[in-house]
Amino acid sequence: MLCIVEITPWHWAAFVATVVVFLALDLGVFHRAARVVRFREALGWTALWFSLAMAFAGLIKATRPKGEALEFVTGYLIELSLSMDNVFVIALILAYFRVPKEQQHRVLFWGILGALLMRGAMIGLGAVLIKQFHWTLYIMGGFLVFTGIKMLFVDDDGVHPEKNIFIRLARKFFPVSHDFDGQHFVTQLNGRRALTPLALVLMMVETTDLIFAVDSIPAIFAVTQNTFIVFTSNVFAILGLRSLYFLLAGAIGYFRYLKVGLAIVLAFIGVKMLLGIWDVQIRTGVSLAVVVTLILVSMAASIWAARHAPTSPPDAKPTEPPL
Repeated sequence: MLCIVEITPWHWAAFVATVVVFLALDLGVFHRAARVVRFREALGWTALWFSLAMAFAGLIKATRPKGEALEFVTGYLIELSLSMDNVFVIALILAYFRVPKEQQHRVLFWGILGALLMRGAMIGLGAVLIKQFHWTLYIMGGFLVFTGIKMLFVDDDGVHPEKNIFIRLARKFFPVSHDFDGQHFVTQLNGRRALTPLALVLMMVETTDLIFAVDSIPAIFAVTQNTFIVFTSNVFAILGLRSLYFLLAGAIGYFRYLKVGLAIVLAFIGVKMLLGIWDVQIRTGVSLAVVVTLILVSMAASIWAARHAPTSPPDAKPTEPPL
């Protein structure tokens, strides 16, 4: 191990600057022109983001106190697992609005950029609340148990833009065109500036991530209250979300039991937080093993069920978007 490095504002600034550089390269160089992202390319980007996350974990292991690297990996895998459910919801949104495949990368890019900003703010707020009011952890734990049980017994009822307050406000104050205008979020309609359907999709993606963040942010605080670990593990998981979408979106029907696994993960993490009331601690390594096992079992059960089903797995069936 190298000498212990104290995390300073300069480390925060360097990490954020590195993320900005990666995002600039992604949009300005690798995906400058609108095009379809193929499976092989998505697999490569997914492997790259995972490798970078593990390399960062190695750097933490070499420069920070014992246990922080394991906390980072556990938090990263929890966030990445919960992001998989987010991926399938995003797939339904893009199918509902019939977003052309060559435009999907651009809207997901800006969606993830917004997600990074929102989650950064939520992590900062959560860290302050936990520091000032430690019992906030137990409220978060109870919320996660409730959310996990709800996920087990309440089915999603599809995509409903008309129920989204941001979509309703946008339609109230701005004209919305019926047609896409390439990668533009704003276009001209009857001589006036108007939002394109791509702008509505971006709003849906952002609000969807906000809903998922309400679950995932408390979940990682169950692993560690180290704000730097919470933030960096979240960022790496979110950065890999876009490539994960292109990797998994076409296989929604093969992961029918993933939601069950994620629900149990949330409930387990919630119980882990609530046990703190009685000073009962579940070690980080045990938490990591439980989370990985639950996700792998749910995925294996999904694939087995899909292969033995009498009919092919269902795909997302878009309906006519009411613009």
